[in-house]
Amino acid sequence: MLSRLRAPEMTTPRGFRDRADDSLFTLLGEVPELVRNLVVAEVDSAKTWVKSAGKQAGLGGVWFIVALFFLFWAIPALGAFAIIGLASWMPAWLSALIVLVVLIAVAVVAAILGILRFKKIGKSENPVQSIAVDARIVKDVADEY
Repeated sequence: MLSRLRAPEMTTPRGFRDRADDSLFTLLGEVPELVRNLVVAEVDSAKTWVKSAGKQAGLGGVWFIVALFFLFWAIPALGAFAIIGLASWMPAWLSALIVLVVLIAVAVVAAILGILRFKKIGKSENPVQSIAVDARIVKDVADEY
């Protein structure tokens, strides 16, 4: 009989319970559960996104490896093309020597640029070092007072 006297619970078009008649204390009491549900939903969403992004990154990495494999075999073909092309104007051994010298010069320039880039990394200040410097400054200021 008691259930007949009670008003039926109102729901919204999306199926959620209408909370318009709930008291402030009831609503405040439900906040921790709602926050927990929101955090769990966000973590689940983040896990799904990371899984999808990882899968896409893995497939992208595989395609880059395939491209590098074919590029690896294209470079000797380009070298042979250059040697054969130069051999039509000069002896084959001289054209092969010229192509070799050019390739070694390109490798040396690339190595020098790489070394310079690594030296630039060593010159920049490490964040850990800057934190240590900041801590020392704060300690010195605190010691003055």
